[in-house]
Amino acid sequence: MKRAKLLPGLATASKTLADGSRRQYFYAWRGGPMLKGDDGTPLARADPKLHVAYAAAHAERTRPAAGTMFTLIAAYKASTDYTRLAARTKIDYLRFLGMIEQEYGTMPLHLLLDPETRGMFKDWRDGIAGASGNRQADYAWGTLARVLSVAKDRGKIATNVCERGGRLYSVDRAEIIWQPDHITAFGTKASEPLRFALLLALWTGQRQGDLIRLKWSQYDGSHIRIKQGKTGAIVAVPAGAPLKAALDARRPDKPEGSILRNTRGRPWTQSGFRASWHTAAAAAGLSGIRFHDLRGTAVTRLSLAGCSNQEIASITGHSEKDVDWFLKAYRGGRIELAEQAMMKLEARYQDEI
Repeated sequence: MKRAKLLPGLATASKTLADGSRRQYFYAWRGGPMLKGDDGTPLARADPKLHVAYAAAHAERTRPAAGTMFTLIAAYKASTDYTRLAARTKIDYLRFLGMIEQEYGTMPLHLLLDPETRGMFKDWRDGIAGASGNRQADYAWGTLARVLSVAKDRGKIATNVCERGGRLYSVDRAEIIWQPDHITAFGTKASEPLRFALLLALWTGQRQGDLIRLKWSQYDGSHIRIKQGKTGAIVAVPAGAPLKAALDARRPDKPEGSILRNTRGRPWTQSGFRASWHTAAAAAGLSGIRFHDLRGTAVTRLSLAGCSNQEIASITGHSEKDVDWFLKAYRGGRIELAEQAMMKLEARYQDEI
């Protein structure tokens, strides 16, 4: 089957008829429907109705078929659960939504009531794990579960067969916080712009993307005001003395543009920053520790400084519940906290016996 250049994706095939003549047939795409007129006659290249039939076929192809998974995915994309996501998060979701559409888009919804469907979805996840790893498999499963959760919440299906599906990928990051020797090692190998980025992360506890987008207009000389991209939360982080000194030394005469800049004085791109950070960390011999871990490190450091969960949350933008989770999960500072607690105990009761 040859592709004609008449319309994007249009495919053609020729057939020799009984009288010895050859006829060319047109299809909306390779493997797609033959383009015919209202009377069922195959349309010729010169027939203006070919364009109409082509457009109708593609419109039908993208229209969610009623009663199929396509309709649930379309409903999810139209819901606020999806539209309120950050732009970067939407891109990640779209990749996995595309995988679900390709595999299960035409699946009738009544099959979601069949107990065996959960097993079928699990087999699909296992296949992704085998091809792309456990983390990607978990992301795919989580996206599918989210689509079904929204559909159930909106009354489109009665049950979510992907609830409590568990995780294949697991990593214990409870001990992974940046220790003083990590910070020192990174500082010996990193460029000055990356050392400043480390300082900014340690003293604000903010996400990488929010710091890269940070503008000088958001710093008033005493506070940094940030609208977090992931949650939409707005925090006003006081600039601690070391950070304030670093900011004031870099502050331009006209406070505009990005605060974080590369060695060429240009704003970082997400990919450029990640690549440079990874290179510096590798040169410093730091493996298994990430920029993301600086957020938990900031929480731990604030706690070690004697801050309450409420005080920590006001700086990092976490909920108090999330701060509590961090302090339970990131055990790296527990020895220091225990020592502080014992010092307080000794000070209060040392003369008791």
